[in-house]
Amino acid sequence: MSTWLASSFLSKDRIIAKPGFNRWLAAPAALAVHLCIGQVYAFSVFNLPLTKVLGVTESLPEDWKLTTLGWIFSLAIMFLGLSAAFAGKWLEKVGPRVTMFCSALCFSGGFFIAAAGVELHSIWLLYLGYGVLGGIGLGLGYVSPVSTLIKWFPDRRGMATGLAIMGFGGGAMIGAPLSVFLMKHFASATSVGVAETFVTMGCIYLVFMMIGAFSIRLPAEGWLPANFQPDTRKSKLITDKHVHVEQVLKTPQFYLLWLVLCLNVTAGIGVLGQASAMSQEMFKDQITPEKAAAFVGMLSFFNMGGRFVWSTLSDYLGRKNVYFTFFVLGCVLYSIVPYTGRMNNVMLFMGCYAVIMSMYGGGFSTIPAYLADIFGTQYVGAIHGRLLTAWATAGVAGPVLVNYLRESQIAQGVPKADAYNMTMQIMAGLLLVGFFCNLGIKAVDEKHHLKHDDVNDQFDAA
Repeated sequence: MSTWLASSFLSKDRIIAKPGFNRWLAAPAALAVHLCIGQVYAFSVFNLPLTKVLGVTESLPEDWKLTTLGWIFSLAIMFLGLSAAFAGKWLEKVGPRVTMFCSALCFSGGFFIAAAGVELHSIWLLYLGYGVLGGIGLGLGYVSPVSTLIKWFPDRRGMATGLAIMGFGGGAMIGAPLSVFLMKHFASATSVGVAETFVTMGCIYLVFMMIGAFSIRLPAEGWLPANFQPDTRKSKLITDKHVHVEQVLKTPQFYLLWLVLCLNVTAGIGVLGQASAMSQEMFKDQITPEKAAAFVGMLSFFNMGGRFVWSTLSDYLGRKNVYFTFFVLGCVLYSIVPYTGRMNNVMLFMGCYAVIMSMYGGGFSTIPAYLADIFGTQYVGAIHGRLLTAWATAGVAGPVLVNYLRESQIAQGVPKADAYNMTMQIMAGLLLVGFFCNLGIKAVDEKHHLKHDDVNDQFDAA
């Protein structure tokens, strides 16, 4: 396999940029992939139609429940994290083109299998297709552009990770209205149009992800931008040393960062996965399915914008300070959300979630730069992949908290409009715990640093 990769058009050697290559051209290739796989954030627009696959106009007893369907999104995020953890080291060996290519095949293939699941009314095919295979495609596509753009922008790590991950947050801005449009187009007296939509979107995303895969380039070994100046800020958290990916697991900093990411993501992802249904239930007389799709699209816009804005700000404010902002402000906003429903204030509700989603996205784009600051840049792709197991954990914990607490509240006679109140308070508590985890992050002990002569040997061993 490795011999074939070395000689094929997918090989790492074939994508080394020639002298004079404009590094900004690497960004569109990253965005092409991330805008596609970011569709996962729009999956909530399928939830209500999928509860009517058999009944079409209304749910039948044999139709799937929201709690059953919630596992599709959770599985996709879980396998994103797991595949990223395993693919990080592989990525450093084979290069981003191979991983993007495999990502395109898995992600689009997941749509096709999920479509078969809808037609056969098999929830297990939906789990296997979009959840497992699609989730693997998400993980492979997610890590590839991040480490690549960090190599292209050593002078602007936060901005670089923001560029790489910005598209993932913006995928729902395209995916949500496209999904609603296609479902309406394919809907009939005997179909809600979901299966046909899955097939169509799988084909569209396959094309655009392949364009990204064949456009990506790597800088030559030792390349640095003109007039590059190393970061001279007096911060103990920014190191010019490197920690090997295996040694990282022996440091307390890795596990604190794991918790920081997991808690920040858990608080946001559960709500995001049910954004469409939640907005319709909390404001039943004001938000239609079309408006809910627009709301999901708006959240995607702030999710995307936050990934670039917050990570760029972290170049000036510091990664630790930016995460402090996420936890403090997020805790306040989650506490406010239940009151927006009681006041029937749609604008305040949307405003709170716009800021929350910007910080949720900013957490993803800031964490790779945070890792590079603390552990060095040599193995940041592999380390980032392993840290994304926190996302896999949050991908299960967040939706489960929202979905099952909602069901429990409704079973106790709580109106649907108020069924999310307890969940919001729990999310605020999780962010408070994250604040103290971030507070405990210090510089890595020198005993974990690689000696200069060991860097190349250990990298080959990885």
